[in-house]
Amino acid sequence: MELSGEQQAEIDAARAAALRAIDEAGDEQALEAARVEHLGKSGRISLLRRNIGQLPPEQKKPFGEAVNAAIESVEGALTHRSEALAAAKLEAELSGSPLDVTLPGRPVRQGRRHPLSQTMEDLVSILGRMGFSVASGPEVELDYYNFEALNFPKNHPARDMQDTFFVDDGVLPPGSVPPGELLLRTHTSPVQVRTMLEKQPPIRIIAPGRVYRCDSDQTHSPMFHQIEGLYVARGVTFAELKGTLDELVRTFFGREVRTRFRPSFFPFTEPSAEVDISCVICGGTGRARGTHDLHLAVPAPDPLRPSRSVGEPAVPPHGGDPCRVCKATGWLEVLGAGMVHPKVFESVGYDPRTVSGFAFGMGVERIAMLRYGIDDLRLLFENDVRFLAQF
Repeated sequence: MELSGEQQAEIDAARAAALRAIDEAGDEQALEAARVEHLGKSGRISLLRRNIGQLPPEQKKPFGEAVNAAIESVEGALTHRSEALAAAKLEAELSGSPLDVTLPGRPVRQGRRHPLSQTMEDLVSILGRMGFSVASGPEVELDYYNFEALNFPKNHPARDMQDTFFVDDGVLPPGSVPPGELLLRTHTSPVQVRTMLEKQPPIRIIAPGRVYRCDSDQTHSPMFHQIEGLYVARGVTFAELKGTLDELVRTFFGREVRTRFRPSFFPFTEPSAEVDISCVICGGTGRARGTHDLHLAVPAPDPLRPSRSVGEPAVPPHGGDPCRVCKATGWLEVLGAGMVHPKVFESVGYDPRTVSGFAFGMGVERIAMLRYGIDDLRLLFENDVRFLAQF
């Protein structure tokens, strides 16, 4: 059965009204209002579909088909009008204000390696290429590994509470550790002792890591980083130690840097030496850069002559402002070293008559400060992004 003329006219009128409202919509908000008015829950076309149930059975199918066709027509018009409005909006934006699409976007902030991490990794890499492997050990140590096995006498000042962080015995089960034996390691040398107890020569290791001492000021921190090295084999000589450290320093700081070995004392090495390098700030002249006469030839610091006698004023040669980093001496202390003491070998079960070896150690913070020209150690631990972004 076909629709009556009155029914068809009612459907056509509702569709025409909806199409007219859609065509007149000037923006998305008006278009949404037109959709709700005609296709919403109480919309004009929706009411026609709701009235299908009141029609005679023979009229329901043709009437429903006509209403559905009207709905499809209106929905198609809605989609087309929405696309047209979006295109018009984009066109208005592009033509309204000039936009150079070739301009680069905002840069993405990139993270950087912390200067301590960079320094540590570079030193480990250099020593790794020289044949040293990395060894590690606990930061909470026993007195035996930190002091006794390294030939520290019982009355040595380093054992004093002013220098060492001792750990409360109550943190461990009763009787597991003798009282006063547990501490935070003051150097990474215990790693060397543990390695020698576990392995037989030849041994060539480095031990990078955190260490702890009771000290805090512009150039000291209660927690800092060290890298210590150990080489033990038959017939190891001081000349090999000197050659190793010369190559390490010149690879890290530059081939033009000079080194100087000064006699010193460490309980775990004999003979012992402090290693200096020519000042990387003033070039070994003892004078601040830019304050000396460029035509005046300045001799390099003499490795065989002490930098400055006790009581001698810190005045650079040939005048000029003194270098504040090396205090006008032209030299900077960077590490300590020496031949492993026979008593250390005996404490780990080695025969000092058949094996020999050398050890060295350096503070990573000091190396980083010299490398990057940092004058306050505390800056390395403040996590100030403005400071760290410079490296």
